[in-house]
Amino acid sequence: MAPRCSCTALLAVSLTVLALLAGLLAPHSAVRWPAVSLAVAAALLPLWGRSLRRRDDGTSRRVCVLVLGDIGRSPRMQYHALSLSKHGYHVTFVGFSETKPHQDVLSEEKITIVPIAELKGVRVGPKVVSYVTKVTVQSLQLLRVLLTMELQAHVLMQNPPGLPSIAVTWFVCLLRGSRFIIDWHNYGYTIMALSHGPAHPIVRLAKWYERFFGPLASHNLCVTNAMKDDLQKNWGIKATTLYDRPASIFRETPLKLQHELFVRLAAVYPQFRHAGSEAERTIFSVRDPADGTVTLRAERPALLLSSTSWTEDEDFSILLTALEEYEGFIRGGASLPPLLCVITGKGPQKEHYMKLIDSLHLEHVEICTPWLEAEDYPLLLGSADLGVCLHKSSSGLDLPMKVVDMFGCCLPVCAVHFNCLDELVKHEENGLIFKDSVELAEQLKTLLSDFPSSDGKLGTFRRNLHSSRGQRWDDNWDQNVLPLITAPR
Repeated sequence: MAPRCSCTALLAVSLTVLALLAGLLAPHSAVRWPAVSLAVAAALLPLWGRSLRRRDDGTSRRVCVLVLGDIGRSPRMQYHALSLSKHGYHVTFVGFSETKPHQDVLSEEKITIVPIAELKGVRVGPKVVSYVTKVTVQSLQLLRVLLTMELQAHVLMQNPPGLPSIAVTWFVCLLRGSRFIIDWHNYGYTIMALSHGPAHPIVRLAKWYERFFGPLASHNLCVTNAMKDDLQKNWGIKATTLYDRPASIFRETPLKLQHELFVRLAAVYPQFRHAGSEAERTIFSVRDPADGTVTLRAERPALLLSSTSWTEDEDFSILLTALEEYEGFIRGGASLPPLLCVITGKGPQKEHYMKLIDSLHLEHVEICTPWLEAEDYPLLLGSADLGVCLHKSSSGLDLPMKVVDMFGCCLPVCAVHFNCLDELVKHEENGLIFKDSVELAEQLKTLLSDFPSSDGKLGTFRRNLHSSRGQRWDDNWDQNVLPLITAPR
């Protein structure tokens, strides 16, 4: 049920709008309707403003975390919500509810998820009209949610996507006296430019929009120092760099949990099944029924892992071509292990790449594309032998969070090159950086030539990750975000 002050606010808004409409619709009446409507609006707007800003004893401990995207696929915003709750804040988490968030978020009593409907397939005439219609409906959705919830001390919003959420959130924060914090993960207009081109009118409008409304936030966070410098130089925005750090759930997976995961996956995906009939055996692991001991099979394939949102900023044809070349190395006599390549995630281009995968004729390489529960994803990362990242930043200023999670599991990575990647991936130290499929294929050949021995380069990278473990998310958040939240008004 909406708080009484919010209902009063909505009533005041409705009456104000009706009064203004009356003035517009009856211009020739003997009664001076414009004067009357303005008088009514002048009387009601202060009432509305006071009701929207009415604080209580709990206001200072309430924060809204907002993402105009799928909450379940927004790990950084989930971490924000969990960090806030650990410090005693009551979090209203607003976003789409397409996939299930992590169980820690669902079980936290201080976090309340408020789902909003994702508008798909809006078709009203030309594309431009459909887009304007979608933005208008989303704006009204956000206005309703943000105006009817209890007064929040802060609203922490992810960008992108920021259209229309930046403008709507700023407007509501202005009305209600809440502090507005933007967490810049990238620039939305650069992502739009991947499909429309940088000169497209919609892209140019989106760029103007972000540059106009972005500086209106009370505080700003960003994901790299390169983005921090760009925001300051080109946008006049002073931001705090909050590097993505792995949450505590990302760690090497014990053998027992690895086996249990492989057994669950084998029940659904045949690529994980062993050719024999033993119930306690998978393609990677075996459990001794006598004492329950789990061991990895010496003849197991190497487990290659990549995750994706199947969007334009990741070209998976690079990986598929590299896997074909890896197959060629083995057929040519190279002493290399077979591969199981697992690609997790959902997204708009998945169907396109599935057709390409189905067209491949590989004997020594298997490809599996599961969707994992939030609890199983870190377990699989902690069980893998090598990670691959094909994220190519649209702005050249953000970093792939999947690599952060991989490093949390001490999983070495091969990552495609782009500007500022060296803030995360150190070539020949914790992974390798490639530019095309030829380089990636050669890197796979080099790193897996000694598999499953840990004496080669792959083992060295893993040991380097062990010894260079830095801050986890909680400490990083406490150092960089908590001071913004607790600062006096």
